[in-house]
Amino acid sequence: MDAALKKQLEITACKARMGIIEGTFNAKSGHPGGALSCVDIITYLYFAHMNVDAANPKDENRDRFVLSKGHAAPALYAVLALKGFFPQEWIKTLRKSDSKLQGHPSIAYTPGVDMCTGSLGQGISAACGMALGAKLSGKDFRVYTVLGDGEIQEGQVWEAAMYASAKKLDNLVAVVDNNNLQIDGSVEEVNSVYPIGEKFAAFGWNVIEINAHDFDEIEKAFAAARECKGRPTLLLAKSVKGKGVSYMEDQVGWHGKAPNEEEYKQAMDELNAALAVLEK
Repeated sequence: MDAALKKQLEITACKARMGIIEGTFNAKSGHPGGALSCVDIITYLYFAHMNVDAANPKDENRDRFVLSKGHAAPALYAVLALKGFFPQEWIKTLRKSDSKLQGHPSIAYTPGVDMCTGSLGQGISAACGMALGAKLSGKDFRVYTVLGDGEIQEGQVWEAAMYASAKKLDNLVAVVDNNNLQIDGSVEEVNSVYPIGEKFAAFGWNVIEINAHDFDEIEKAFAAARECKGRPTLLLAKSVKGKGVSYMEDQVGWHGKAPNEEEYKQAMDELNAALAVLEK
């Protein structure tokens, strides 16, 4: 990856992490852990890969993004704000009753959102429909979706996986945010989904394993997915829950808990320090 682009992506992702903390702190609720683990992937898609334009968010030829793990909405909102889809000030209104940034993504309220999600397992099915729609209408837009590793315990995910393969949806890329933690504990303890890669491969998918926090690996994987013909691609993204905030990293308790004032200050101090180093 070009060094300048990589640096800019790292800066943007750090700012997005700050948005996640800002939003959940002001909301006094939300899901910071799983938002922090997938935000590098979302940052890369919106700032280096997808064909999207904040000035024309309903362009019929735009690429589509579906956050199947809809509870990680703070990550999507932080990236959309940085991309210019709506004012940065909206981040502080997360989850308020009159806010355009609800607890889960909504097409009705939020510019840049392509699918209402939150009922786990349904987002990838919607993404399949979008990808098939592109094929049937002769359009060349691509569809991207991010799932949680706990989410793929849902049977609907595997129906969608079977369908995407059967319909040869090579314009579809699914990313599993594999941080190995869900609300009640580790994925293995609750209901193991392993081996994830082998299962998707058995369903006919092109599977690529990556470090979810390494932009070089992320870029290579999405480039390889674009070149793959005749079948969908699954990126198995090994990630760290709470990535970027020391006391949240790999801690299941931060799945669905907002930071208090002291924790907010520590998180923002850490992220500001990281940003200062990146911007040198």
